[in-house]
Amino acid sequence: MHCRRSVLNVRESVESALKRNAKVTPPELFQTPATELTAAIRAKELSPVELTEAFLARIEAVNPAINAFLAFDADLALDAARAAESAVMQGEELGPLHGLPVPIKDLEPSEGLRHTSGTILQKDQIAGFDGIITDRVKAAGGIIIGKTNTPHLGHKDMCDNLLGEPGRNPWNTERTPGGSSGGAGAALAAGLGPHAHRTDQSLIQLARYRQI
Repeated sequence: MHCRRSVLNVRESVESALKRNAKVTPPELFQTPATELTAAIRAKELSPVELTEAFLARIEAVNPAINAFLAFDADLALDAARAAESAVMQGEELGPLHGLPVPIKDLEPSEGLRHTSGTILQKDQIAGFDGIITDRVKAAGGIIIGKTNTPHLGHKDMCDNLLGEPGRNPWNTERTPGGSSGGAGAALAAGLGPHAHRTDQSLIQLARYRQI
């Protein structure tokens, strides 16, 4: 499926953003498996705060070109990261996702973050509570880093809606990343998160469209 914006311009902006980000953080970090990141956090070799800061910087640099995220709040994410780091340093019991930045699909509410479900009818809605998936991610120690793009009410296999630019496939930005978890797949493929919340039928397309 084709997207509306100039392919050349989008590709150039992706490449430029990645180069800018690479000057700040080694690109290998964004290719490291989630299990290795959590192991390094448990061993006190990696700071949850620094890890979250690195992914936030990459999202800020790259997301305008692929629109994988509909919302993110650095302050909320960093507050959670500081709490996660404190738990590590105090020797508290740690969950399997402890200190790991996790994007949440925007069909799932996350308290304090914009919650649109991909529809313009909810464009200004801020979630006042956590959905069950968000709650479980937090209980496992995950840090909610933002909300990923999805089509209107998650109803189709593309990643466009009336909220703005469509979600784009980082491997080929003239193509869709699929749906309805297109933003989650695009975020993983572009290294905007080490893990991401997505839903059942989308998994087939995530593998087919983005080789993940």
